[in-house]
Amino acid sequence: MASTPVSAKTRLAYASPAFSLAVVGIPVYVYLPKFYTDVVGVDIAVLGVLLFGLRIFDAVTDPVIGLISDRTRTRWGRRRPYIGGGMVLVAAALYFLFTPPQTTPAMATVWFGVWIYTLFLFWTVVTVPYESLGPEITFDYHARTALFGLRDGALIAGTLAAAASPALVQEIFGLGNDSDGERQKFFWMAVIYAPLLLATGAWCVLAVAERYRDREPARLSLRRGWSVVWRNRPFWILLASYTVSAVGNNLPATLILFYVQYVLGSARADLFLLLYFATGILFLPAWIALSRRVGKKRAWLTAMALNSGAFAGVFFLGPGDTTLYGMLVFASGVGFGATLALPSAIQADVIDFDELLTGRRREGQYIGLWSIARKLAAAVGVGVSLTVLGAVGYTPNADQSPEVVFTLRVLYALVPSACNLIGLGIALAYPINERMHRGMRAEIDARPGNV
Repeated sequence: MASTPVSAKTRLAYASPAFSLAVVGIPVYVYLPKFYTDVVGVDIAVLGVLLFGLRIFDAVTDPVIGLISDRTRTRWGRRRPYIGGGMVLVAAALYFLFTPPQTTPAMATVWFGVWIYTLFLFWTVVTVPYESLGPEITFDYHARTALFGLRDGALIAGTLAAAASPALVQEIFGLGNDSDGERQKFFWMAVIYAPLLLATGAWCVLAVAERYRDREPARLSLRRGWSVVWRNRPFWILLASYTVSAVGNNLPATLILFYVQYVLGSARADLFLLLYFATGILFLPAWIALSRRVGKKRAWLTAMALNSGAFAGVFFLGPGDTTLYGMLVFASGVGFGATLALPSAIQADVIDFDELLTGRRREGQYIGLWSIARKLAAAVGVGVSLTVLGAVGYTPNADQSPEVVFTLRVLYALVPSACNLIGLGIALAYPINERMHRGMRAEIDARPGNV
């Protein structure tokens, strides 16, 4: 089956949900833990355990939703019914999570647990089919990089908007820094993001056609299906490399508010987040262009090396070093976009390798496994880091002990740099390049029924 051009309208419609779904990133992983510990009253160690357990829950739901999506057959396709319907449920769960009632710490903990688990269940119902839709939009080796570059660029832009939204909401509505002001801030964020989720989900569903809408769904036995997955060596190399580096990348995302306040002595973590994400968006087109010249793998390895080298220096900073910190954040942000978009484009190629082995399109199964890895990495970033901080004596809204400050510096800077270097070493073994992919697609397209 020859690759067909992807129109700008299709690319934009496909990318748009990534922008709104980014609200489940920065607010949930960066702002929400501190909001629930310092304002709502949930114990930080308990919160860490709940968030870590959430990823175990996802380890079940992600592959199940992927398998169901692969085997779904409706007149609207395999993916779009879940994207459209799931967005409604995501918007509702987000609203309740962001607007906890005034209650006891015990009941607040229950409220957080119920709605964070509900949100991520529905988020999985949307994101696994949504990300599974992407690899079938185009089979062109480089067009995929551009498609996923736009999608992940929208994700970064959405993350940038989500990072800026607390400060913007606070300024626009004249909210204070007290408990009531923080609650009002999250209320207005929910009011803004719920309709945005619905609108972008509808646009994607209506504007992006499914290539395999009329084909019989993938139906391999579970035993045979998993045996083929185990034989997909390029996938496991990619997954292992991405997961290890993602563990490191999620630690700074979780700890930046704590690091900036208690290590640098600054209250402007929001500005550093904006700098990081804006830099990632600015340099993403350059990485896409570089991947055309040197290949996806080499461009990705270069980005990981840049991130590791720049961020290691953050360990040595202390009170007042905000200018130097900003320079290191900028240097690290240069490679940020590439570490998102290039693995996504490479992932689509390993799904083609599965089609070569099975004769079926099973994006959902692979996206489900990929999603587990991504969420487990985030779980380590949130759950382990917060639990460790609690164990060494972190006290909300107080001067921290030297032991807490040192632990913050290690978790925030050294561990992420080490994880990126390990991930880079694993990625060196990844085998699929443009020439190999072209041969794979030619063999697949030559089969009866694929012309």
